[in-house]
Amino acid sequence: MRKIKASSNYLKKQTLTNLIKAALCIFIFGVLLIGIMFRSFLTLQLDLLNQVGLVLLLAPSVASYYYLRQYHRYNGGWQGEKRVAKLLNNTLSDDYFLINDLYLREGGGDVDHVVLGPNGIFVLETKNWNGKIMCNGDEWQRGGKRNFKSSPSRQVNRNVEKIKKIIDNSTLRPLNVRVEGIVVMTNKYAKLHINNPSVPVLKLSQLPNYLITHRSQRQFTLEQLEAIGKEIAKQKA
Repeated sequence: MRKIKASSNYLKKQTLTNLIKAALCIFIFGVLLIGIMFRSFLTLQLDLLNQVGLVLLLAPSVASYYYLRQYHRYNGGWQGEKRVAKLLNNTLSDDYFLINDLYLREGGGDVDHVVLGPNGIFVLETKNWNGKIMCNGDEWQRGGKRNFKSSPSRQVNRNVEKIKKIIDNSTLRPLNVRVEGIVVMTNKYAKLHINNPSVPVLKLSQLPNYLITHRSQRQFTLEQLEAIGKEIAKQKA
């Protein structure tokens, strides 16, 4: 498989940034705790530990909890994207091109993967979720949460429109390209319950075969795919 470099390393940067912030908050918490305890025992004012100390320690403890949660969130997404890229690289031939982790300059938003093959162009939305996951159309539930707002299918459909717009507004003519969105679940512990989804929802192991066997009315040459891929990559932030 051929790669077109356009990575913004968005998830990697967010993962490392939140880990560093969490570590810094934990360090500040430790320094404050030692300082408060030392001052309390030195002055024999033990009530400082209960009054001022609790107030001072509250901020870094809450902040560290928040940044650790963010770290786990972004790291899960990053690991999922790496699994997709590795699998596709090992299973698809050089007839296919892959763009990873594309953060678009116009309209914003992180596009996890774009696969360009002789039988079509695909935008992938990767989710590293575990547990029970339900999809009814564009409505999703995860872990029994009824008010779960994140909809991977809506997200990938928005990204499809962005990629389609880039291609349509390019100098490449004529193309009449159809772009298809796919939601990919990378966590082996995910239990999917899918009903009438607006886009294909696949487990990671199903993805290569779907891409290879997908039928399209339009066939693309390597030159066309490379030109389209480079046009998309130019739009990175």
